[in-house]
Amino acid sequence: MSEDAFNMSIRKFLKEVGVTSQRKIEETVREGQIGGEKKKLNVRMTLTAEGTGLNHVVDGEIELP
Repeated sequence: MSEDAFNMSIRKFLKEVGVTSQRKIEETVREGQIGGEKKKLNVRMTLTAEGTGLNHVVDGEIELP
């Protein structure tokens, strides 16, 4: 596999993750599944790859409307 094809494959996967994750977060907020008068939503994304030792965690906060 060429380096360009590899990079495109990664970008395609990350775009899918980004788009679907945003939709899920928006649904959660819109449906009122967040308790109380929270101003921020604490989030965590974990990336793993089957058959490897990859385990990358990203923590963050999303300000709520």
